Amino acid sequence: MAERTKQVKCVVWDLDNTLWEGTLSEGGGRSLRPGLRESVLELDRRGIVQSIASKNDPPAALRRLRELGLEEYFLCPQISWNPKPLGLRAVLDALNIKPEAAAFVDDQPAERDEMRASEPLVRVYGAEQAASLPEMPEFQVRFVTEDASRRRLMYRADLARQGAEREFSGSDEQFLATLGMRLAIAPVTEDTLRRVEELTVRTHQLNSTGYTFSYEELSALTASPSHIFRICSLTDRYGDSGHVGLLLMESGAEALTIRLLIVSCRVMTRGVGTALLAHATRLAAELGKALRAEFLETEYNRIMYITYRLAGFEELEEDGKRLLLEYRRPEPLPYPDYLAVDEPVTV
Repeated sequence: MAERTKQVKCVVWDLDNTLWEGTLSEGGGRSLRPGLRESVLELDRRGIVQSIASKNDPPAALRRLRELGLEEYFLCPQISWNPKPLGLRAVLDALNIKPEAAAFVDDQPAERDEMRASEPLVRVYGAEQAASLPEMPEFQVRFVTEDASRRRLMYRADLARQGAEREFSGSDEQFLATLGMRLAIAPVTEDTLRRVEELTVRTHQLNSTGYTFSYEELSALTASPSHIFRICSLTDRYGDSGHVGLLLMESGAEALTIRLLIVSCRVMTRGVGTALLAHATRLAAELGKALRAEFLETEYNRIMYITYRLAGFEELEEDGKRLLLEYRRPEPLPYPDYLAVDEPVTV
């Protein structure tokens, strides 16, 4: 297994003397700093989402971003006279991104120091580094997948979905039933391997073991007769969420063991993890084997343990932080009622 790469998922920009030249309130902001347009577009192409945390007049700043042709690239911009750490935290909360996966860019040393004090896990950069961000290792990706190239648009759909949910007066399950969600579960193939690697590198919170595999290791697993490897994609009335989950199982003499369960944090409340576990219980029943699951506690993934327990898994063995769980219900786990599922007919 490969060592996990600590990649930046979100860049939050200051505006005055950082993204553009000069201060907007003093007549500046009419042109971008050299290389900034190229930097913003390249980060977007790689699937790194971007936002704003700036002390400025909101209508004027948004109007200037529109005039410069960049407004669409920034999700949930936080433009006010409040401290910038508050703006950055609002962005990360809205996008469900951890501070250690975020970067902040500002021209003023005092603002950078305030961010470091308030958000010590956020990586902080000066404006003089902004144009060269794409060249730094933490902003590079091995492959630019189709999902990555559409990530900003998928986040916009997620934000629209969240807005509708806030206005909905019924229960969570009732709202999910209005979305017309369809989950397609399919074997991992050479065509989807790049997205598989991306999911293992990017996903921390909804990752059952934290294991990361190289592209070569993943390719070998697709051809392994002792492994069953699944990837799933999700659509609903707001659009295509792309490939959002992985399930890697090892088939032994007595049991089918889940070695890796991953769900994209963008869809963490939509039942994808439960659906993948339901699929696993069906496979185990078809093979006539017990279903077990490996869980390795990390700093972020406690929610995956809860997902297993709610689905009917009980602890079988413990070795430090590593747990082996077993599905103990007599029947396969049902798919969520609000989710239509397409799955392979046989193992």
